[in-house]
Amino acid sequence: MAYVQRNNPFPVTSCGRRRTFTQGGNPGNDRTKESPFEKAEPRKTIGPGKNFNEANPTGTGADAGGGMTQKGVNEYKRKNPGSNLKTAVTTDPSKLKKGSKSANRRKSFCARSKGWTGERGRAARRRWNC
Repeated sequence: MAYVQRNNPFPVTSCGRRRTFTQGGNPGNDRTKESPFEKAEPRKTIGPGKNFNEANPTGTGADAGGGMTQKGVNEYKRKNPGSNLKTAVTTDPSKLKKGSKSANRRKSFCARSKGWTGERGRAARRRWNC
């Protein structure tokens, strides 16, 4: 049996080839308007119904924002049962016990987020005390 590709937005012709949205059709028919790859509305992470803290350039610790709220984490866990999502470790590093789970999570996050130079990335790093 031949391989059948699923979820491909382009129609298959009688010979089995895919016809992209810019090919074929009548000469006066502009098929580019029928593109299956329409620009989607940009995803927003803050505002009504969203569960992220807004980045605060002057805040430190939990006030810095740039991460998910506890309410957001709870909602995510409801939608994705079995997930293990947690909020930021906002405890002062000097108060964390060296080698504890929290200290290791914080250390790991700080290491992998070094390149986050945008406003929200900087806010998240401030929140985690990186």
